[in-house]
Amino acid sequence: MQDNAFSEVVAGICERDPRYEADAYYFVRDALDVTTKQIKRENKEKRRHISGQELMEGIRAFAVGEFGPMAMSVLQSWGIVKTADFGEIVFNLVAAGVLGKTDEDRKEHFTDGYDFYDAFVKPFLPASAAKTAEG
Repeated sequence: MQDNAFSEVVAGICERDPRYEADAYYFVRDALDVTTKQIKRENKEKRRHISGQELMEGIRAFAVGEFGPMAMSVLQSWGIVKTADFGEIVFNLVAAGVLGKTDEDRKEHFTDGYDFYDAFVKPFLPASAAKTAEG
């Protein structure tokens, strides 16, 4: 989808569902693209459907790579505070006809995917602080 058309779709989604900033939709789209390419490279597969679990892991890796120790803060600034929010964004894009889904795909697949602190903060803590955080 061309960026102008995607921008119009995202603007419409944000009007109907203002929970997430437009940047969150661009980020999820970019994370999906990177995840799809990575899986294709690793498995020498043709393009295939990406599961919710695969996408959540791709989003985590993409966010850490793009934003480093600021990843959690950036996501929170867009309204994303838990993995279920990624599911809401994905399914808003599905409803708008931007993304496809299989009959097996569910929003619930994004629920409790990982703890944001563990995913986006712990990797950047000094070793001594990470051990203290583990308790």
